[in-house]
Amino acid sequence: MVKRATYGSVRRLGSRYGRTVRFKLGKIEAEQRKKHKCPYCNYEKVRRQSAGIWHCSKCKSTFTNKAYTVGKVSPVKQVAEEESPVKAKESSSKAADSKNQKNFLKTKKQEAKL
Repeated sequence: MVKRATYGSVRRLGSRYGRTVRFKLGKIEAEQRKKHKCPYCNYEKVRRQSAGIWHCSKCKSTFTNKAYTVGKVSPVKQVAEEESPVKAKESSSKAADSKNQKNFLKTKKQEAKL
């Protein structure tokens, strides 16, 4: 007997849109609906919530990534630029201002919680 092709989720389309388009859509939908590996706890418990938003049911982390699959999660990059001594003095005063702003925002958040 001839082995029949399994169409999966694209069976709903019937004979419309052509074989190639249906095949590509089937691959994308199968990829997005399977469970993926969590970049934080390394368990295969990540499910897609919506386009680009993923949730791990093990460690309860929600993060953004690619629309149809979980790629590598890049940590927040801290850019360390080499500066001249003149710019270093200017940036040190700017750094102090940014620290003050961060502390101010933290206190505002804590007050809002109370």
